[in-house]
Amino acid sequence: MANSTVKTTDPALSATLSLLQDILGSSPRRDFAVRLWEGTLWRPQPAGAGDEATRFTIVLQHAGALRKMFLPPNELTLGEAYIYNDFDIEGDIEAVFFLADQFLEGRWGKVEQLRYGKRLLSLPNTGQPRPGRPGDAAAKLRGARHSRERDRQAVTYHYNRSNDFYALWLDARMVYSCAYFAAPDDDLDTAQERKLEYICRKLRLHPGEQLLDIGCGWGGLALYAAQHFGVDACGITLSEPQAELARQRIQQAGLAERCRVEVRDYRDINSPDSFDKIVSVGMFEHVGEALLPTYFQQAWRVLRPGGVFLNHGIASNMAVPALSKDSFASHYVFPDGELVPISAMLKAAEASGFEVRDVESLREHYMLTLRHWVRHLEKRADEARSLTSDVTYRIWRLYMSGAAHGFQVGSSNIYQALLAKPAHGESGLPLTRADWYM
Repeated sequence: MANSTVKTTDPALSATLSLLQDILGSSPRRDFAVRLWEGTLWRPQPAGAGDEATRFTIVLQHAGALRKMFLPPNELTLGEAYIYNDFDIEGDIEAVFFLADQFLEGRWGKVEQLRYGKRLLSLPNTGQPRPGRPGDAAAKLRGARHSRERDRQAVTYHYNRSNDFYALWLDARMVYSCAYFAAPDDDLDTAQERKLEYICRKLRLHPGEQLLDIGCGWGGLALYAAQHFGVDACGITLSEPQAELARQRIQQAGLAERCRVEVRDYRDINSPDSFDKIVSVGMFEHVGEALLPTYFQQAWRVLRPGGVFLNHGIASNMAVPALSKDSFASHYVFPDGELVPISAMLKAAEASGFEVRDVESLREHYMLTLRHWVRHLEKRADEARSLTSDVTYRIWRLYMSGAAHGFQVGSSNIYQALLAKPAHGESGLPLTRADWYM
């Protein structure tokens, strides 16, 4: 039943239709629909002849859904209403974030609060049950922010859900970071292998060199570097399940003599000038702005003169308001995660003694990577729910789709920065980057 023909004496239905028209009816996008709990289909009135194709449908699961979604009006409220199934999203979930931006960027002044608040409060104060599983609840960390113990808790919350869960939607090597695409239609495995090769070339690895991988995940990069470039690789992570799987893969590859993975905090590496090259991919976001000096000073201390450090991480956009500490991601995905502008990262690196040799943005590459991950996750939704829960499936579907949108519109970026530790002014680097692209 289309919204233009709805006549009802149900006060909740009437209030919901009225709110949809006021909150979403003025959207310049006409490519979505809202299906109510009793079957009514609402769409924005077409802006011209004919409706646009429906890219997604928001499904309100009960009469109090809008109340759960919009009171209070913020990102966390919307996210929790989705993961606990007060509403669902059918179709292209990434497309819904343009609509969410329109809502969240608007400011509900006193007039809007009066206009919407009374009707939202008139809706039933009901909702879907909030599950009691620890993994389905927001992170509750203890201790001083970015202390070793609290960082261990944060990493455990994110990565210890299940190795098998991540294997459902990552590439065969389980590389949980931005891939590197030669063309938009590259498959994920090809793009991830290209990224590993590109990083090793940027580091200019040579047989027998000592490589440290800070935040090595399931060991994909360390293994690749040992196999294809002949280095002795040491990876560190704070996740025991990650380390266990990485060790299994190292044994299977017959590389135990040249590749190892340890459960260790980056601050606990006590071997000055012991590594020829250092790499960190997707770990920098966990460090925290206050500890950036510690992070880069530690890398400088353990890197030999003449070595290089490739730091690969997500950065915020200075022109976009910073994420609130009450954001959805900080509660359910990356507790204590902090994004800083690339300028803050480079400033901390230079203050520690590093010379910045190269900075490259891979923003579009991460958008494409995340879209692959979301498609893989959606195709294996039933397996994901079986391994974890419906809530975990929804958290990752929402988070990764929102992240893809952020990289598309430029509210987030990702950079690879190549940092050198010259030996008495000698960088040891060639005059051009030609060898990176052979």
